[in-house]
Amino acid sequence: MSEQSPNAPQGHRYSLEVGGRTLSIETGKYAKQVSGSVWVRYGDTVVMATAQASDKPIEADFLPLTVEFEERHYAVGKIPGSFMRREGRPGEKAILSARLTDRPIRPLFPKGFRHEVQVILTVLSADQENTPDILGPIAASAALTLSDIPWNGPIASVRVGLQDGRLVLNPVAAEESDLDLVVAGSKDAIIMVEAGAREIPEEQLVQALEFAHRAMQPIIELQEQMRAELGKPKFEVAAPEKLGDEETEAFRRLALERGLSNVLLTAAKGERSAALEAFRETIVAEVLASTDSALDEVEAQRRRRLYQQAFDEVVKRELRRLILEENRRADGRTNTQVRPIWIEADVLPRAHGSAVFARGETQVLGVVTLGTGRDAQLVDDLGLDTEDPFLVHYNFPPYSTGEVKRLRGVSRREVGHGNLAKRALRAVLPSQEEFPYTIRVVGDVLESNGSSSMATTCAGCLALMDAGVPIKKPVAGVAMGLVSEGDRHVVLTDILGLEDALGDMDFKVTGTKDGVTALQMDIKISGLSSETLRQALMQAREARLFILDKMTEVLPEPRRELKPQVPRILTLKVPVEKIGAIIGPGGKNVRALEELGVEVDIEQDGTVRLFSANAIAAEEARSRILGQTQEARIGEIYEGTVSRITNFGAFVTLFPGTDGLLHISQIAPGRVERVEDVLKLGDKIRVKVNKIDEKGRVDLVRPELEGQIPPRKPPVKR
Repeated sequence: MSEQSPNAPQGHRYSLEVGGRTLSIETGKYAKQVSGSVWVRYGDTVVMATAQASDKPIEADFLPLTVEFEERHYAVGKIPGSFMRREGRPGEKAILSARLTDRPIRPLFPKGFRHEVQVILTVLSADQENTPDILGPIAASAALTLSDIPWNGPIASVRVGLQDGRLVLNPVAAEESDLDLVVAGSKDAIIMVEAGAREIPEEQLVQALEFAHRAMQPIIELQEQMRAELGKPKFEVAAPEKLGDEETEAFRRLALERGLSNVLLTAAKGERSAALEAFRETIVAEVLASTDSALDEVEAQRRRRLYQQAFDEVVKRELRRLILEENRRADGRTNTQVRPIWIEADVLPRAHGSAVFARGETQVLGVVTLGTGRDAQLVDDLGLDTEDPFLVHYNFPPYSTGEVKRLRGVSRREVGHGNLAKRALRAVLPSQEEFPYTIRVVGDVLESNGSSSMATTCAGCLALMDAGVPIKKPVAGVAMGLVSEGDRHVVLTDILGLEDALGDMDFKVTGTKDGVTALQMDIKISGLSSETLRQALMQAREARLFILDKMTEVLPEPRRELKPQVPRILTLKVPVEKIGAIIGPGGKNVRALEELGVEVDIEQDGTVRLFSANAIAAEEARSRILGQTQEARIGEIYEGTVSRITNFGAFVTLFPGTDGLLHISQIAPGRVERVEDVLKLGDKIRVKVNKIDEKGRVDLVRPELEGQIPPRKPPVKR
């Protein structure tokens, strides 16, 4: 229980049980100058959300919403590891967490709302069991619901796991699960889905989504209670200026008369965009020419802007009508048809693995690089300290859409798309014991017109197979869309960029022939039935199997051999107590191995990995380590080398660092006067360990002479 002074503000605290733990939302006590502010606690994880809107709207043709996710290292009792010892730019986990909040709250702002809105989520405490990412949408929703900002919430979010075939609500972070599903939704509908899975059947995913939507309802009801008791009145928002309904309808009829439908059905993206732009300018100019020519310049520009906005709405309505009423898409495909695919593997001469995957006008170059454990990514966030040996990086350069933009580093969208492809592929990777490489997959988008993240999944899988990574099964992905009006709806397979922008759903599904490995869904409409979800998943499955067939035509399975330019890794296990001997005083022995051109990774359990571009050097390093760690065993037979001769016998090297004495009486049948009469330096002979005394001295015999020569008694003192 926290301590506070008698005059501290009391605030208001609401709580309920979720997944067997208490979820509480507190407001009115902290950060009171902002429009909406709450603290959300779940277990010992605490997230603060603040929501503020600007006083006046700005000139923009988009919603100026910013969601920031701030991780404070004090939340887990850590000092940041950066040079400045303070938090810097958000890491990948923070960016993904911000997106988990941004995606479900963005569609619920009023259409045409142009006030700048900033939502800041700050992780104040993290117990490393209850992850703060799913608290972000809840906290942001509560802050917006209580604020004076117009917003059509509330929403909630939950995480669903699958353990031993049983759906689990908000599983503890460290628990093993076959499904990691995050769902955000409103009272009536699911709005956002993000998932990674181990080949989960589609029907089971539908059940998990329904389970999640039911589980979040009490959280939404709690926020509705808070709004009724504490919510501020929402400020008025002026409706955006637009043409009247009659004028818009007349404009639509004119556009259709002039051939808008034919322009929309232009197959190629570039040609269609150019044709639409030219058509818009022509039709707007025609309408303006027919109006009062006495308009001054300011009024003429205002009217032009209104007609241009109206044209965008007319295009959206006509494209959706063509799909719903005429079953016609912009590029001429049917609703379930995948665009033409071509694939090329092994395209880069020096890469460890590479492939190009092209589907329609979307084209991605996938490249795989194999590295050592030293190349694994150190994850320095508010979770447990870990290293990740699997990296997927997605790049979306401006030339992929024929545009000119400044390169400003990795965008949040690129981080999100890369993470989706990573989750898709991780499910089929071999274990570190099977394949001890750090794996980096890069997806460079060369062309884009619809679902480059799914093309990255396909290109990345092909590049892994080209590199010889023994993945369990190939993985492919496809993006699904939806157009709905009233009771009518059409699910679209492999959507174009235009269908994504003007449709009602963006539903990305990846998987093998046996099940789903990743899922991402954003919905723009107020409701989506379980039957529609089921239809979308099954339609995506058919498309995925089609794409997998095309991929396996080029690469039926991972290559059996790594390419010559791939560095080799040798793995061996040594006794834990021998690790110090491998390292040597001050690291002397490891440095000696590195001088051979070999990197050495030693783990606490005695696993040693040797990494070198030179196979001979790696074998030499392996031999040295075995010599430093191997122990002779009584009764074992070794192929040894005569390394020293004395008047009482020969010393034989069993392996580097371990010699044994073969006494002169044990060299040959009968009496041997001089050792040199039978053996010479460098001879290879089979010897057997007869005894090892308390000082570790090894006594040898020749196994083929046992029974012919009596054992010596006692052994000669040395």
